[in-house]
Amino acid sequence: MKFFKSAVAIGVCLLSSALAFAAETPEQIIKRQLEAARTDIKVQSVAPSKITGVYAVQLVAGPMVYASSDGKHFILGDLFAVQGPSQGFVNLAEQARNGERAALLATVKTQDMVIFKPKGKPKAVINVFTDVDCGYCRKLHKEVPQLNAKGIEVRYLAYPRAGIGSESYQKLVTIWCAKDRQTAMTRFKNGEHVATSTCKDNPISDQYTLGDKMGVNGTPALVKVDGELIPGYMPADDLAKTLGVK
Repeated sequence: MKFFKSAVAIGVCLLSSALAFAAETPEQIIKRQLEAARTDIKVQSVAPSKITGVYAVQLVAGPMVYASSDGKHFILGDLFAVQGPSQGFVNLAEQARNGERAALLATVKTQDMVIFKPKGKPKAVINVFTDVDCGYCRKLHKEVPQLNAKGIEVRYLAYPRAGIGSESYQKLVTIWCAKDRQTAMTRFKNGEHVATSTCKDNPISDQYTLGDKMGVNGTPALVKVDGELIPGYMPADDLAKTLGVK
């Protein structure tokens, strides 16, 4: 009799568990499956993608993947939409990242940037993750007056390519701690010798981390206000066209 009661109890428990899983949404199933497979993975969000039965899964501090509704398979890569012969392809994954980058940029105070402003009201703004020693960062900086003349505001954020604590990091700290940041930036990028200094609460480490979150892996990295990332140097005239400035 005791055995029979135990068997019934176990059966009820298993049935309850099965019903609980059956009641799960695809979003819940995918989250449970992925996090159970790897304890170091945390799912930030799950939402239907543009492909029926496939879900866009954003991992915490990781990439976006695309998973089947049962959570048993996923694809790592970008999702594209085919727009037709005249429009080509649109990277839907990159569009989503644009929104994320724009939201991250909105958290940065302008007083924590080194800004080169044009005369009058800016026609456009470009955010630039920069190092002081890279050749193309210096090339771009020489064109800042040209960009300003076109009405484009240049906002610098720090991204020491060699990492926190490196020589480049110390130079960037010196710039951000200077009374005249614009002059300090220009002197370093002209290759002049400038004595390094430091100050409390400088934002270099935070901006370096921010760059990593936004997908920056080299400098200069240009980020438009809408979050679109333009990796690498772009000549002033081409950049102005990209920003819609004539």
